[in-house]
Amino acid sequence: MEDEDNLSTSSAEVKENRNIGNLEDHPISSNERARGGTPSSKRKRPLEEGNNGHFCKLQLIWKKVSWSVTPKNALVQLHELKPGLQYKMVSQTGPVHAPVFAVAVEVNGLTFEGTGPTKKKAKMRAAELALKSFVQFPNACQAHFAMGNCINPSTDFTSDQADFPDTLFKEFEPSTHSEDFSVYNPVNNELLSTAYRHGRLLCHTLDLMGHGKQNKHKMASKAESEKNPVVLLNELRSGLRYVCLSETVEKQHIKSFVMAVRVDGRTFEGSGRSKKLAKGQAAQAALQALFNIRLPSHIPSRSKCHHLPQDFADSVYQMVAQKFQELTDNFTSMHARHKTLAGIVMTKGLDIRQAQVIVLSSGTKCINGEYINDQGLAVNDCHAEIVARRAFVHFLYSQLELHLSKRREDWERSIFVRLKEGGYRLRENILFHLYVSTSPCGDARLNSPYEITTDLNSSKHIVRKYRGHLRTKIESGEGTIPVRCHNAAQTWDGVLLGEQLITMSCTDKIARWNILGLQGALLSSFIEPMYLHSIIVGSLYHTGHLSRVMSHRIEDIGQLPASYRRNQLLLSGVSHADARQPGKSPGFSVNWIVGSTDLEVINATTGKRTCGSPSRLCKHMFFTRWAKLHGKLSTRIPSHGDMPSVYSEAKLVAQTYQSVKQQLFKAFQKAGLGTWVKKPPEQDQFLLTI
Repeated sequence: MEDEDNLSTSSAEVKENRNIGNLEDHPISSNERARGGTPSSKRKRPLEEGNNGHFCKLQLIWKKVSWSVTPKNALVQLHELKPGLQYKMVSQTGPVHAPVFAVAVEVNGLTFEGTGPTKKKAKMRAAELALKSFVQFPNACQAHFAMGNCINPSTDFTSDQADFPDTLFKEFEPSTHSEDFSVYNPVNNELLSTAYRHGRLLCHTLDLMGHGKQNKHKMASKAESEKNPVVLLNELRSGLRYVCLSETVEKQHIKSFVMAVRVDGRTFEGSGRSKKLAKGQAAQAALQALFNIRLPSHIPSRSKCHHLPQDFADSVYQMVAQKFQELTDNFTSMHARHKTLAGIVMTKGLDIRQAQVIVLSSGTKCINGEYINDQGLAVNDCHAEIVARRAFVHFLYSQLELHLSKRREDWERSIFVRLKEGGYRLRENILFHLYVSTSPCGDARLNSPYEITTDLNSSKHIVRKYRGHLRTKIESGEGTIPVRCHNAAQTWDGVLLGEQLITMSCTDKIARWNILGLQGALLSSFIEPMYLHSIIVGSLYHTGHLSRVMSHRIEDIGQLPASYRRNQLLLSGVSHADARQPGKSPGFSVNWIVGSTDLEVINATTGKRTCGSPSRLCKHMFFTRWAKLHGKLSTRIPSHGDMPSVYSEAKLVAQTYQSVKQQLFKAFQKAGLGTWVKKPPEQDQFLLTI
């Protein structure tokens, strides 16, 4: 077995680390060289040449910081404090040409897991996380060098503050603070202990620049901060290769390029009017996501930056997974089996301490055409994302129903506040985040696996022809196909005679939510449009393409009415996603809503509960709840005449919503992406029965 596979910390290895540190990231101090003697030419040459001549520069920086402090990396520091620790290889993921290793070490009864492109780097990261949990360094310089950092030596590490800024424990991470993101606070004890049990820490970004004014001791010079993102990324990760994913000609012959780069097993994309600008955007995305670096001259605005902070995304994923584990008796329930899991988490700002899972769902199938229901008693689409959205609508009804109470404390518990001009709006700073265990079906999933491969420039895979096209789900099966019919609606008798029931893909439905909101037509009578703040995807995730299909396909939708907008989602993957479960997809879908005790199970083929009764998420149930609110709550739309008794007529009450929907469908057609196919109109022409 190779020496690298032996992950135990030997005295020889610690000695080597003390002398040479991390050959990729750390210089050798003059003190170390004095103790170790003059290094041989065989060792000296790779250090100077392999680092592109940066060795001498880093050594000068080291002399400026301190003449007395000996730099020790995290592995050495941990060995001195806890000798004899055993590092264990946990997993190896990723393709052969870009593996990602996971190494774990147990310290003080807690397990810390580090990942990296080599076993050595993964081991170093595990040691950093372990040190971070209990070590207070005697001075800032020693802390920075132990953690592979060369900046901000004025930070006080002797403070009793328990949650050290995560940026001090990574490689070269000067942090600036964006107005778009709040300061992250530590998670609550229960969530943190869960993270410990999984062997991972939930790190939260803090604004280091607010802790002190810049002074002459600051190592990040003005010249350094003004570097081009491509240059800076190359210094941190040399030898990167940028690939041109697409080159399009827009109006007035203006070209647009999409460039991508793969760093540490993750792919980042950027777009621009030239390849140089696109490369800069891709490099900036990588710097922000991996190193928390935002160059002053390249800080993106909210309209261009669509990345959710990684630590926050991981926290949302952990909360959803933990809640599902709790509801399925530690995954032992027969209904724990799933191919896709989805959940919506509600937060106040981006404070994870006040986060709450409000809905959960699973499922990958749609109703069979022969079970389509003309009384609104069946759920047509049981894909996890769609069921999660319907469960979210159920939650919104519950919040509105609190305003039926005469007690003020009930109104204050609602997420809605009443508007003077009529109707209700969401309370300030309440955000909703959708987690999906795999990329949504349709164009987002179809193109996501094709990130960057060695032959991507030369290969023109078949999906390029329909990239961005509207797609439909396959009845009684999985997967999607491009929209081919030109008729906007299906016919009832055609479906009953055997024509396949067409359902639009989850990718396209989420794109629709980004314009119309999650609330649907009925609730638009009472509340303003409600949008997701972010989407976190567990696997088959590709940030750039997901952003394009969710938002950029419909950039030319035109001016939207007041309160409607083209929502710009924040996007993120997760650091350690669960492996997809092998085998066939189950024929059921489950859903859970906050306030309920058990999971509801729906037969995906029939669209009804396994016992045969209608689901709480079906159209008829929502229509019934809407009718109970109508006439009792303040509405955004002036009432004209009696309450509609037919479901389709009740949906038409929200005229602005309907006009925006037609505007969206026309935008898809204008962009050449196909026609949105509707269900047979007969299924919405049922009467209300209370």
